[in-house]
Amino acid sequence: MCGRYAASASQELLEEIFEIDQVLGPLPQAKFNTAPTDPVPAVLERMVSDDPQAEPVRRLVPLRWGLVPSWSADAKGAARMINARVETVTSKPAFRTAMASRRCLLPADGYYEWYPLDVTEARGKPLKQPYFIRPADGGLFVMAGLYEFWKDPSGEWLATTTVITTRSTDAIGRIHDRMPLVVPRENWQAWLDPRRRDGALDLVAPHADLEAYPVSMLVNRVANDGPELIRPLPTV
Repeated sequence: MCGRYAASASQELLEEIFEIDQVLGPLPQAKFNTAPTDPVPAVLERMVSDDPQAEPVRRLVPLRWGLVPSWSADAKGAARMINARVETVTSKPAFRTAMASRRCLLPADGYYEWYPLDVTEARGKPLKQPYFIRPADGGLFVMAGLYEFWKDPSGEWLATTTVITTRSTDAIGRIHDRMPLVVPRENWQAWLDPRRRDGALDLVAPHADLEAYPVSMLVNRVANDGPELIRPLPTV
């Protein structure tokens, strides 16, 4: 699964890279320890006109990480809906409607996974070493996401998102058996287009070239934040 990630790109950079038409904010500040239910920056497209010939508007928006389906009785299960498995995303009721027309891009620096060591904590649990996994070229890691709208009993709207995951490639599988899917740049427009109702899964893929390295255990505590969390541990 993807349960923690870093997203530090500035609004200005995201606007430029994704050719944004409209920013709806306020956007979350740069964060190196994004956790479930945190707000995250997302790129999506919405139709804003009844004219069938009109083009969708590309927006940069804040979404809360942890999807709440529109039909949910409450938002309590959001923290368990941070990932959508690609194997069931088109059939599972929680995701299939969003998959049809509410797809988004979730820009990140990379994500964290924890690998169990042959050492135990004082409580007897295996000690786990956090790893940061990112594109080897240092570029943006553009995760495939879905978004949904949910109205609470008071009438307030909540916009939420989830990351689509797949089985890990051999290079990353030694650390964890799941990884986020990404959307290659050449597929961004087709993936975001709300008029495309099917066949979108052929637009996503595992990232072709990732690197993984151990980082400080400071990331284990969600209150910790800062670029030091993604710095490689010094080699001995």
